[in-house]
Amino acid sequence: MDKLIEEEVSAKKKKKTYLIIFISIVLVAASIWFVRFYFKPALTNSDITTAKVEIGIIENTINATGEVLPEFEEVLTSPISASIKNVLMDAGNKVNKGQSILALDKSVSQTDYGKLQFQMESKENEIRKLKLDLEKSFFDIKSNNSIKQLRISNLKDVVSSAKRLLKAGGGTKEDVERAELDLKVAELEKLQLENEIKSKQQTMKIEIREAEIALAIQKNDLDGLKRKLDLADVIATRPGVITWVNKNIGSSVHEGDALARIADLSGFKIAGSMSDNLLDKIHNNMTAIIRIGDTQLRGSIVNISPAVSNAIVSFDIQLNQKDSKELRPNQKVDVFLVTDTRNGVLRVTNGPAFNGSNSQEIFVLKNGIAERRTVKTGLSNFDYVEILSGLKARDEIITSDMGDYKNSKTVAISN
Repeated sequence: MDKLIEEEVSAKKKKKTYLIIFISIVLVAASIWFVRFYFKPALTNSDITTAKVEIGIIENTINATGEVLPEFEEVLTSPISASIKNVLMDAGNKVNKGQSILALDKSVSQTDYGKLQFQMESKENEIRKLKLDLEKSFFDIKSNNSIKQLRISNLKDVVSSAKRLLKAGGGTKEDVERAELDLKVAELEKLQLENEIKSKQQTMKIEIREAEIALAIQKNDLDGLKRKLDLADVIATRPGVITWVNKNIGSSVHEGDALARIADLSGFKIAGSMSDNLLDKIHNNMTAIIRIGDTQLRGSIVNISPAVSNAIVSFDIQLNQKDSKELRPNQKVDVFLVTDTRNGVLRVTNGPAFNGSNSQEIFVLKNGIAERRTVKTGLSNFDYVEILSGLKARDEIITSDMGDYKNSKTVAISN
């Protein structure tokens, strides 16, 4: 009997517990519904940014980075190996054509110049001596040739006399043959000497020409060193602004080392760079937009570097307005390369509300209520996003970040 009473009491306690749990769940659900019904999410106009959908042009862009550089910059290099003697102008100074920038110590090169002068004078004397020696040798050969000619004439007379004596019976045939043989030998010797004269003439021309060439080479070296010495007083070759100068007085510089840079600040260009993953999307004459603060400048790619360094590709941009007052040397700028352009499309100002996805959840504002809506987007850039569907012209949307309200269908907007 006691067991039955205990079972009934336990059953009543369980029912009571289940009832309490059920009532608690109903109360919680009712509370949530009440809070959501009477306390809807709300924002003020100052908390959000909005934009209206409009019809216009849109350009699809890819991002890059850029640096402003002078369109023309001349590098002045050391013409000789020397040391820096004096620096006359510092970076940032304006210079005119012919104005001195720095001076080098030219003493070593001046000594070399003096040596070359002496060597050239010595070579000139050597050529004069060579001409005199060759002329003397040629004169001696010609004199011998004249002597040979006289001997031949004499031998001809001997042959004639021997023949006359032979006819008169006062000579022998052997005397005639001997005289004729002596004449032939003399004639051959004269022919040999004439060939030697011709050879000597050619040899004279070649030796003198070689000496003259060696002298010309030395003269070119001397003139070249003279030009380098003249350039050792480093001067500006055109008006501009000094962007850098080597101010280490007393330091040694070698031929070809940079001493100063002069830029023409009347025009600028942009040196752009981007990841090589996008290399196939850029090309010469591609439109580029350069953003400097709130200012936008336009230009086009004129040169793409064929080399890739550290997965970065470089290119140059020629500006349409290369003398803009917004441009400063070595200024970092944002570059946007236009890959596609469409006219007469629905567009809206870009903002944090757009995350780059083709399908977006955004809030459309109407009569103080922001209603969540799904839209499809197309091209985009830093200014605008193309709307393919879900909105119409003159619709007003919230462009600021609404991530905290992604689960809300509507949000109240108050003044």
